[in-house]
Amino acid sequence: MSRLVSAAALAAALPVSPETRQQALGCPSLFLLVLIGALVPVVPTGALVSSAAVVAFHQTAPFSLVLVFVTASLAAFLGDASLYWLGRRGMRSKNGSRWLEAIRSRAPEERLAQAREKLAGHGVAVLVLSRLLPAGRIPVMLACLMADWPLRRFARGNLPACLAWAVTYQVIGILGGSLFKEPWEGVVAAVALTVVVSAAPGFVRRVRGG
Repeated sequence: MSRLVSAAALAAALPVSPETRQQALGCPSLFLLVLIGALVPVVPTGALVSSAAVVAFHQTAPFSLVLVFVTASLAAFLGDASLYWLGRRGMRSKNGSRWLEAIRSRAPEERLAQAREKLAGHGVAVLVLSRLLPAGRIPVMLACLMADWPLRRFARGNLPACLAWAVTYQVIGILGGSLFKEPWEGVVAAVALTVVVSAAPGFVRRVRGG
């Protein structure tokens, strides 16, 4: 018992680096925000991951970028799975649910029709693309719900989608971080790149429509 107390006292006395503190606070915060963003698609989760990658890029602590990747992809996967499960409950209920209505409200008829057509032709591969395209995730998720995909099938296809999504926005963050010496400058650059990437498809559609 005395040895355990001595070991605990020694661990408490060891200095904790600022980077260790940042990881201890940053990873849980990133996980929570990405999880909430998956459930309530108004949080700019891509920008959060890119910003976290910038900070990790400038750290000397080992595996900082790996921690950001694991945290972001896991939170996105669990958030998507939870929202899909809630959506399936709404589909089975006679009165629906507010979660199902929230999914439907963010899936315009035109986008939903395209998602259902692509899902029928390409299956789970569409889930990967839907995670990478701005505003593409919810229409494809609703298409999967309407096709009565079980949660296991959706999760199996959504796992590589979340991994690809986390890698993409982490690369954006690394690019932003590599351009500047100060982390805050890299964060600004990464957020700007994320906004451009998110807005580009809508801009192209408006140009074509005009």
